[in-house]
Amino acid sequence: MIWQLDLLILSLVVIAGIGSLMVKDLLGSAILFGAYSFMMCLLWSIMGAVDVSFTEASVGAGVGTVFFVAAVFRTTRRTKD
Repeated sequence: MIWQLDLLILSLVVIAGIGSLMVKDLLGSAILFGAYSFMMCLLWSIMGAVDVSFTEASVGAGVGTVFFVAAVFRTTRRTKD
């Protein structure tokens, strides 16, 4: 394995995870969570766990992000902060 690639993807996972927790906008948070899931999918495939990578890609980055974005669009804002 190329350790520089692993380190790059791992740092992107940490940045996306912290970013999805810190951002105030729900849509931005859902998109960053999808990016986090996709980066985790890449890490799993680099480590050789292809079945876990496929599950993470389909459920975490695919269906989960679509459900989060759909839930954000179905809600309304109560305040104008």
